[in-house]
Amino acid sequence: MAATITGGATAVDPAIAGKNYVHPEVLVSTNWLAEHLDDPNLRIIESDEDVLLYDTGHIPGAQKVDWHLDLNDPVVRDYVSSEQFEKLLREKGIDEDTTVVFYGDKNNWWATYAFWVFQLFGFTNAKLLDGGRIKWEQEGRPFNTEVPRFPKTSYKAPRRSDEKIRAFFHQVRDHADAGKPLIDVRSPEEFTGQRTHMPDYPQEGTLRGGHIAGAKSVPWARAANSDGSFKDAASLRGIYEQEKGLKKSDDIVAYCRIGERSSHTWFVLTYLLGYDRVRNYDGSWTEWGNAVRAPIEKGPEK
Repeated sequence: MAATITGGATAVDPAIAGKNYVHPEVLVSTNWLAEHLDDPNLRIIESDEDVLLYDTGHIPGAQKVDWHLDLNDPVVRDYVSSEQFEKLLREKGIDEDTTVVFYGDKNNWWATYAFWVFQLFGFTNAKLLDGGRIKWEQEGRPFNTEVPRFPKTSYKAPRRSDEKIRAFFHQVRDHADAGKPLIDVRSPEEFTGQRTHMPDYPQEGTLRGGHIAGAKSVPWARAANSDGSFKDAASLRGIYEQEKGLKKSDDIVAYCRIGERSSHTWFVLTYLLGYDRVRNYDGSWTEWGNAVRAPIEKGPEK
């Protein structure tokens, strides 16, 4: 019989504590999750770039959240409404007392995106599986194809609150004009304007290549180890503070192409390094690169 979760979202996995994060309680190790697979207070959510991956095999007990169909409004370029989010969580058997562990492919890139959207609705009883699908698979841990079903809940979603962790075009324009820190987490080729999408992807979705004026280039995956887990706090500070000069008190906006990769960097800065004010610009380059009179720069970081 698996152990029962105690301490809710504030409990710290001993395997994570040694990495010296400011908020270690938001991560769990593969060992921790393996020990809690049968916990009735736990729901596991897989969110992948490859939306078909879940069906080929997933962590036992995991449910799928499709970033496109479940989290984005089908008509307006925005996230789902409170009513839609409420329906989603009720159907997944989730309420305020449920601990939700997110994981996914690509070093948890889409898992952090789902985690971020949940935070827009104030859902704080949430964690990430350190290493995600990659690490679980590398360790030879079990997968199955059974789709679990849980009793529906009566979860009541609050109104979505965007201002604290989300940035919009006009805010980013003011931010850039004021010379405040902007972190471009895309590939170096996207940053310089050589590409309009990641390498090995169709070059589409925007009219202009380049970056927002004054942005610093820190590709999102630099924060991850080869097994998909997050680098320790000292290594992360070496990247963001020693290399790029960021400070915990800075007002920071992170962006990528549609806000998914930058949610990973938002998570690192907010939770692992404990930065006070980090916002994700989900409009990102598909909005900025297509916007009339939005100034851009090309070439390497200045």
